[in-house]
Amino acid sequence: MNRAHLPSIGALAAFESAARHGSFTRAADELHLTQGAVSRQIRQLEAQLGIALFERVRQRVFLTDVGRLYLGDVTRLLKDLTDATQRAMAFAGGQGTLNIAVLPTLATRWLMPRLPGFLAEHPDTLVNFAVRLVPFDFSAEPFDAAIHYGEPTWPGAVCEPLMPEEMVPVAAKGLKAARGIATPADLLGLPLLHQVTRPAAWPDWFAAAGLDDPRVHRGPRFEQFSMIAQAAVAGIGIALVPRFLIEEELGSGTLEILFERPLRSTGAYYVVYPEAKAGFSLVRAFTRWLRDRAAEA
Repeated sequence: MNRAHLPSIGALAAFESAARHGSFTRAADELHLTQGAVSRQIRQLEAQLGIALFERVRQRVFLTDVGRLYLGDVTRLLKDLTDATQRAMAFAGGQGTLNIAVLPTLATRWLMPRLPGFLAEHPDTLVNFAVRLVPFDFSAEPFDAAIHYGEPTWPGAVCEPLMPEEMVPVAAKGLKAARGIATPADLLGLPLLHQVTRPAAWPDWFAAAGLDDPRVHRGPRFEQFSMIAQAAVAGIGIALVPRFLIEEELGSGTLEILFERPLRSTGAYYVVYPEAKAGFSLVRAFTRWLRDRAAEA
């Protein structure tokens, strides 16, 4: 399509709003237009496309089949345009913006306590965060970088190592003495807390201690390490968690390491960014800062 024939943003916004509400009147209220203006914009859009987007039945409107297909594309286009506009506006006053995808527990327990250091070095930078648990398509998501656990494989992106994952068995303060825990075998009679993305963690830890017992697979399962840590603090069971994610609990004494028998996970943590942004100064600065903090840890 020739760009001169592209629909106006106003017409697309009117179509999207009317389709979402199923009403030209409610779309007009949302867009602060008259009902006649919305109806006129949609008629012009239909004429430009040469198709009917709505069926009009008395006072109600319904999307046609092609209208439903078009709505999905228009919704994505308007969202992308909104995101791009907000990113551009964030540069007002010379401010740069970074949009980072993070793992929730790592972000709250490890990254956020250290982030003021980066902001102090880059006071004109705005850093936005969103949670992503699995790899995604950078071309379809508005992120400049991500922190990833697993293998260094991400199509179209550069993976730089941050740190390995070393997991240690921990329990609430006083539980070790109260239960007379002296050897790894003593844990087999206690509830073991499992992380759903590390199903082999406890079996591997016990195997390294020379124990093979079906009880190592038993116990409640949690989606996030932060939940497991809190469950351990509450005395619900024994947790096997990355040492760097429980710095606060170890420092305060609410959790204690039962045995200095760390388990090195098969995966590791990486900072990942799209190949197209490898030359961006802010991306380079943030990834360099992350690597330095990981090296300290």
